[in-house]
This record gives sequence, C-alpha cells and structure tokens, in this order.
Amino acid sequence: MSVLGNLEPKNVWKYFEDITKVPRPSKKEEKIIAFLLDFAKKNNLEAKRDKIGNVLIKKPASKGFENRKSVVLQSHVDMVCEANRDTVIDFDNDPITPYIDGEWVKAKGTSLGADDGIGMAASLAILTDNNLSHGPIECLFTVDEETGLTGAFEIEEGFFESKILLNLDSEDEGEIFIGCAGGIDLVANFAFTKENILKDSIAYKFTVNGLQGGHSGDEIHKGFGNSNKIANRFLNIINEKFNARLSVFDGGNKRNAIPREAEFIFTINKEFEQDLQKEFEVFRKNIINEIIITEKNINLSLSSETMPEFVIDLKTQNNLINAIYACPHGVHAWSPAIPDFVETSNNLASVKFIDNKIQVVTSQRSSVESGKKDINNMVKSVFVLAGADIEIGDGYPGWAPNPKSEILTIAEDTYEKLFGKKPIVRAIHAGLECGLFLEKYPDLDMISFGPTLRAVHSPDERLEIKTVKMWYEHLLEVLKNIPNK
Repeated sequence: MSVLGNLEPKNVWKYFEDITKVPRPSKKEEKIIAFLLDFAKKNNLEAKRDKIGNVLIKKPASKGFENRKSVVLQSHVDMVCEANRDTVIDFDNDPITPYIDGEWVKAKGTSLGADDGIGMAASLAILTDNNLSHGPIECLFTVDEETGLTGAFEIEEGFFESKILLNLDSEDEGEIFIGCAGGIDLVANFAFTKENILKDSIAYKFTVNGLQGGHSGDEIHKGFGNSNKIANRFLNIINEKFNARLSVFDGGNKRNAIPREAEFIFTINKEFEQDLQKEFEVFRKNIINEIIITEKNINLSLSSETMPEFVIDLKTQNNLINAIYACPHGVHAWSPAIPDFVETSNNLASVKFIDNKIQVVTSQRSSVESGKKDINNMVKSVFVLAGADIEIGDGYPGWAPNPKSEILTIAEDTYEKLFGKKPIVRAIHAGLECGLFLEKYPDLDMISFGPTLRAVHSPDERLEIKTVKMWYEHLLEVLKNIPNK
C-alpha cells in the first residue's frame, strides 16, 4: 500500500516512494542503476551507462518544441545511510520506510534519502509525462556523490550533449544556487598498543546522543553540537582528574554529516566511583546549559559497563584526546564578499576504532581554493603534532558564480511569474557536482534548485511536502521557457 500516494504531484511522489524501496548506499549503487535502466526500457526511452556507473536517459522534445536548446536534468543516485542506534536496518538490502508527519515526509529511524531521491523522482516524472511542453531532455543520474563525487569526477567528455544543466540537489525552495564550495577530506590514523586492565578497576560507558546532526556544509553554521567534541571533553576531564583509561571510542559516521551520537568505554580505579558520578553531573549540566538553544533534545548518560578486554596505551590516549580537543570544528571564516555566507569550515566527522587503529575522519570546505588548502593544513598540523599518520583525499573544486547566466535569468523570471515574488539567488557552502562538470564541459550554463529539506544526512531528515509541488511547477515552467537553439 502506498504511503505517499495522495500527495501532489502524484507522479513525483510515486517515483520517490519507489526509490525509497531500492537500497542505494554510496559505492553500492548497483540496485538503483538496474532500477533506472529497467525504467528506461519499460518506457521505451534511450538510455546508456558509462564505465563508472552514471546513467543517462533521453527524452525527445514535445511537439512544437523541437528547436529548443537541450537541457540535462542532473541528480545523484546514492544516499547517506544514517540510523538511530536503536534502529535495526541493513542499508545494503532493506528499504527505507517513509511516513507523513504533518507538513513533512520523514523516515522511521533512518535518513530519508530525499537527498537526492527527490531530484531523481522529479526527473522520472518528467520522463514519463507526455503532456508537458519542453525541448530535448537528458536526465543524468550520477553515482557516489556523497562519499567522493566519483560519478562527477569520472564522467566522460561527450556523455551528454546539453549546454544547459539543471542540478536538482539543493535544499531550500525559493532559492536558486549559482555557486558552491570546494572540499577535501583528511583522515588521521593513530596506532595503539593494547594494555591490561589495572587492578581494582571498574568500567563505565559515556554516551551522548539526541543531537541534531545534519549536513556538514549547509548546516555547519547553525551551532549544532558535535558529539565527538562533547564526548572527548568529558574524557579529557576524567583523564586528568581520575587517571581514566580508554578502551574504545565510537562517534559519528559519515564525513559529510555533523556527528550526532558518540560513546566511549573507560576504566577507573573504584576509589573514584563517587567522585566520577559527581563530576559527570556537573559536566552534564554545563553542556546542556551551553547548547540548550540549539540542542533541546541532547542526552548524556554514564552507565556501568562490562569490563573490557584491554585499554589503549597512555601515550596514544593523551595524543588522541589532545588532538580531538585542538582540532577545529565549525565555521572557520565568513565570506567578506557575500553577507552571512560561510567561506571556510571544518567538520570533525567521526572517531572509530578500526583494525587495531584509531581513525579520525575530518572534512574541510571552502569557496576559496587557497582557504580550502589553509584549513586542510591547519587540521593536518594538529594531527601531525599528535603523532598520527595522515591521509588526504584528492578534493574537489568549487563552482564560481555566474550572475549573468542565461538559465538563471529564465529561472528568476519564471519563479516571479508563478509565485509573485523574486527567488533568492546565492551560493551554497555545501559541495555540488557542478564544479566538476565544468572541468569537462566548460561551456555549461548551470543552476541548482530543489524543494525544502532539513537535517539531511541524519535520521531527522525531512522533506517539506508543499515545497515539492512548488519546486516541480517551477522546474516545468523553466523547461517550457528554454530558448531556441
């Protein structure tokens, strides 16, 4: 039975619900690729797949629009797979479970995948609606946007023909994006030695959860709590006061999601048990007082734990604590040219014990290339001083704004015609694939727009129902007004 079947526009929501049933984690997109190719075959549409997995589906112009310029509608097929700790799901095989909550569509216990499932759904709706007015259309579905922009990096020259690209991967209805930040990732690895538990020790687990999380680019400026920073802060206190010994730290997941949950297991001498509880209560009150405005649902707990098999050596423990404490998180610089626009930031994304090493994942973004390199070097310096081994990704370029864009003018005019107000035109701190397309298709004229999403990359991700209809109507009007060749 359809959950979203009564929502408008029906075809868009139909395809979105279909897409939620297809597992599509980043780098594991085989099932959604097969879904798209099967869709094209069933609807007698020309389709092809390149060697990396990108799919292109073509639709001829409607009658009377044959002489219009061709347009490529672009969305990515993968999703960030995040779940609450009490949610049991196999993202490789299980469907997402959407539901309606008032004015929003959400998912039960997991991220929704509206980033960018709703962009895909709009493309499929357009491909199957023969009552629309538009010129030639190409729908490009790229792979692995969320963990490496791999599809955009590897796209071949000449894979699509259009000189106009509409990126359907933005998250604020009524806003048109004409630029984005570039980014780069840094992973720090700490080797450690396992040591035996000291005599008269007792074990505890510290947990922080209930934070908002969200997109590490688009929401980095909102002052949300970072679970890794909060957990490490308490670890630093009990390390100094009670000689606590760390056994395991597990915080955050995806490089492009602000971490919302973290926990660590530690031991202390049982003589400090009462003092530990008092220290925790003071810490809990302090943290809640500091971030209650942005994090109303934060939860911190301290519980007895089964004795672990080992603790890590003290030198590595101290290096890890100091590095996480010193590593910047959040906005590093605001743009001097664009009011209220984040120019440079860092996300301290995850801390994991993996294969006898401690792995810390960070992600740097900037709309200025030199700023991106500077914040990357800053983070690198912190972990080098702490003795970690460093891995730095290739990074991806930003997308420089073009205020004189022809397709931007069309999008602005059609929006005002439809809704009686001007759209907001701006750049976005999040990364989009547009900058990479320009490297191989330098003549592209591009904009990015979409319906309203909130808390993407987290189990609180939600899609505002009314904005889907508004955005889709705007998209159709833009296609109807594409000029002649």
